[in-house]
Amino acid sequence: MAESIALHTKLKQGAEEEYADAHAHIPPELVAALKDAGVRNWRIWRSGLHLFHVVDVDDYKSMRHALADHPANVPWQARMAELLEVQDDYSGEDEGIQKVWELP
Repeated sequence: MAESIALHTKLKQGAEEEYADAHAHIPPELVAALKDAGVRNWRIWRSGLHLFHVVDVDDYKSMRHALADHPANVPWQARMAELLEVQDDYSGEDEGIQKVWELP
């Protein structure tokens, strides 16, 4: 059963356009790596500098560990580190944003 994980990240001031451009041109090898790691869908919304992600994935922590040193993900994370206020360490120990409520 897949799990849905919500994440919050924040862009550096002035990085909005470059971030949008990067996501308009995601490398196909990264897309393949994400799918191979169990990602079924990844959606991102932006409000000002704040980014809100919803990731549908087979196993979030396993996905993070599988991609930590993946040759398609390492350069992508380096590029994102230039644009985000806090660099992702890809330790895989995070659990995303705590869910408070869901429509029954």
